[in-house]
Amino acid sequence: MARSLLFIPDADGDSLAKALAASADMLILDLRGPADFSGRDDRRKGLRDFIFSARQRQERPRLFVQINGLETDQADRDLDAIMPAAPDGIVLPGSRSGADVQHLGAKLAVHEARNGLRDGACAIVPIVTQTAASLFGLSTYAGSSPRLEGLAWSAQDFSAALGALSDGGSGAAYSAACQLARTLTLVGARAAGVEPIDTASSAMVDNAGLRRECEAARRDGFTGKMALDPAQVSIINDVFDTQP
Repeated sequence: MARSLLFIPDADGDSLAKALAASADMLILDLRGPADFSGRDDRRKGLRDFIFSARQRQERPRLFVQINGLETDQADRDLDAIMPAAPDGIVLPGSRSGADVQHLGAKLAVHEARNGLRDGACAIVPIVTQTAASLFGLSTYAGSSPRLEGLAWSAQDFSAALGALSDGGSGAAYSAACQLARTLTLVGARAAGVEPIDTASSAMVDNAGLRRECEAARRDGFTGKMALDPAQVSIINDVFDTQP
């Protein structure tokens, strides 16, 4: 079980070093970018080299990579670049249903065979609330793939998908739509027998607010929470170490 899942949007050495020192259970190395992003290949190489290096450490967090969505022409290029480094898992953005997890699982099986990796070694965690339609697929993840490890939701992305005028709020102040997405993610994950993962907090400099969000998520049944800053990790770990 991963209590803390820390997103790393940058591939520079300082950001990666700080991430390794943050005591997160999982690092999510982000390969997404705009369609015209000219430094994409350099980022892929940087993250691949980082995974190779970090895997040599005696103690390390689990290393996941967020690829570009399956609907783009960049997802396969991402996998070509990073699978030789044997990441522990892939974060799938924009997942609409269990069929997307099955699709990614088939691609991973090919890459594992090609790189001499154990079949099924690479896990999958989809972000399941990044489109409005994705809520209607949350019952389809059960049995979709033995690689499926958890379901995560994003208040900010879901609010943007709805055209909302705010980022969805936080904790008890989530909008009604975000409350629905949060609840369905929790129920869908439990129905699939995998870990429910709470959205990253917007309380970037509010430790008390972050702790309240974590406590509410832990109380409701979530087993971990995404983080956007290394400073958030210690609070997340502390709360999710505590029995409800």
